[in-house]
Amino acid sequence: MVVELISVGTELLLGHKVNTNAAFLAEQFAQLGLSMYYQTVVGDNAERLYELVETAYKRSDVVILVGGLGPTKDDLTKETVARFLNRELVEDEHSRKVIEDSFKNMSVAEIPENNWKQALVPVGSVVVENKNGTAPGLIIEDGDKTVILLPGPKRELMPMFENDIAPYLRQKQPDVIYSAIVKLCGISESKAEEKIHDLIDAQTNPTIAAYANNGEVHFRVTAHAEDEKSAKKLVKPIIKIMRSRFGNLIYTMEESVTLEQAILAMLRDRELTLTTAESLTGGMVAARLTDIPGASTVFKEGFVTYNNRAKHKMLDVKKSTLKEYGAVSEKTAKEMAKNGAFISGSDICISLTGLAGPNPEEGKPVGLVYMACSYNNRITVKEYHFKGSRARIRELAVTYALTMLRVCILEDEEERSKTNTKPLTPNP
Repeated sequence: MVVELISVGTELLLGHKVNTNAAFLAEQFAQLGLSMYYQTVVGDNAERLYELVETAYKRSDVVILVGGLGPTKDDLTKETVARFLNRELVEDEHSRKVIEDSFKNMSVAEIPENNWKQALVPVGSVVVENKNGTAPGLIIEDGDKTVILLPGPKRELMPMFENDIAPYLRQKQPDVIYSAIVKLCGISESKAEEKIHDLIDAQTNPTIAAYANNGEVHFRVTAHAEDEKSAKKLVKPIIKIMRSRFGNLIYTMEESVTLEQAILAMLRDRELTLTTAESLTGGMVAARLTDIPGASTVFKEGFVTYNNRAKHKMLDVKKSTLKEYGAVSEKTAKEMAKNGAFISGSDICISLTGLAGPNPEEGKPVGLVYMACSYNNRITVKEYHFKGSRARIRELAVTYALTMLRVCILEDEEERSKTNTKPLTPNP
């Protein structure tokens, strides 16, 4: 089944808002096994929107429009779709009640007249209640075609899609769809694809979709079949091969598990404690970890030493090190990690120091980052050269630091398994 997405809003065209809805829906469509060949952004212009709906309607089974369902004059999506389908707009009683209750809860005595337009729906529509706003979603079936209208705000769109629209689309699929996720860290997208290029080249059913995600690589394997059991059977051998080829690069195969969740579980299973020592990321690694409930069982302390004085005072980085090598150096990263573990009494400390920009400093380029991991009386240091904006460099640094932490634990275990030695006792 072919689906097409139309995002409506001049603010999207002008770049005033990032179209995160499109990214969310594209991923959802892939999980449902839907084919999407086109997605378009159009401003708040009735005629251009009409032309776009007409084109999408001809080439797709399902046309989904997001945005333009508000109460103002430039909210034209519903009216334009009704005109295209030649359907009259009529008032939906339940939608009117939702609007009344919403304003009553806000203690507003008089409801602006233009808000009532949100209760108007094309004749024959299936009205999808918006539990987080006043603009309902709409499903309009027209012969063998379907047009779906969704509100633009993410807090309204996401739950509506997951709870109502996804189940509807799933029922329309002739086959059952089953997909599995393989999440990797510590490898680039191009190298990851090289490892399974034969599977990608030969794919028919199941299909393999890869995408990079802030320093991670995710593969989604999706199969169509008459029933779920048959679909799982198609996916299973592909997953087996991927497990064999990627090994420890796979940090999870669960949809909802993030890299930081996987690392916290790893620390918890091994009864290890962790401390972070951050400079350029300003506590972002600690924040990623402590966003997860229960992190306090393994996360001991987070040092944010943004300037040299803090590095010396809080982490006992030598003044001579800072003077001779600079804050952004392998030597400084090592001392941050080693001393961070000792001071906090943690089993592991991961440190980061670098230059996110926008300008070079100390004769060092923007994007230069040093990371160190102190574990089991061994310190591992890595040098990275990231590219992109200041925000991008910091985001990548966080992901790579989490990956390095994971790798240090695994490599230590592999080394000990070869020599049959036990891990050292934690730092005092």
